[in-house]
Amino acid sequence: MSWILLTNDDGVDSPALMPFRAALARLGEVRVVVPDSERSWIGKALTRFDPIEAAEVEREGNTLVTVSGFPADAVQIAAAYFDTPPHLVVSGINLGYNHGTGYIASSGTVGAALEGWELGIPAVAFSAGCRGEWAEWYQFMHSEAAIPVWNRLADLCAGLLEEIRSVEMPGDVVSVNVPWEADSSTARRVVPAARVSYGQIHERRPDGSFGHRYREQFDSDSLEGTDIGVNLRGEIAITPLLAASSPPVGDEVRTALERRPPGGEPSPEGG
Repeated sequence: MSWILLTNDDGVDSPALMPFRAALARLGEVRVVVPDSERSWIGKALTRFDPIEAAEVEREGNTLVTVSGFPADAVQIAAAYFDTPPHLVVSGINLGYNHGTGYIASSGTVGAALEGWELGIPAVAFSAGCRGEWAEWYQFMHSEAAIPVWNRLADLCAGLLEEIRSVEMPGDVVSVNVPWEADSSTARRVVPAARVSYGQIHERRPDGSFGHRYREQFDSDSLEGTDIGVNLRGEIAITPLLAASSPPVGDEVRTALERRPPGGEPSPEGG
């Protein structure tokens, strides 16, 4: 039996989870295995020594499975929890962009997708973000007022998934970064990840301890033709990962997946 695994790093109470599950259901059977609480910035970490607890919980009339470990643990457990493993891993929709190499490497959302690759299962990670005041946006996206936004983003990402799966995309894992204002008419680009890092991110506190302070720090001279550059223009970035031994993206893939604004001229990365 083939089925889609939906996971994330924002946990079972993510406001994106149930809208995305409902949207993905039109593509096939969806089973949800997610961390029992937020596990952001954890990358592809796996629990090694501590036991991982799995529990079934109800959300909106659906049975979900929560795990006490990390997003990558959720993928591993999902492959063993049910009678058959999933045929596709879908991770997200993350609250915040996961674009640029430094952020991709630290992302639990992308880490879950990479764990699908470890199991030989194709995977797509979805993230939605904003430009500007991230903290205010993050708070809004957890409010009831954002429910229609999540429904729109869920439908958009499910449609993108369907299109990505219909073409031969180089790479076993694909990362998709979507501006939160995006809809089906928004331009899309197939681009590589920007080579950027987030720099020093742990800072000393008054009590002598150290704490994480998120900042967008792009230390690249040019972002043109990258996932960050595309998102800064308000467009959707589709980025194949783990494609070092794969052929470059062909024109037929670009034609199938990219969309430009009406009357817009091709940009340098558009090919």
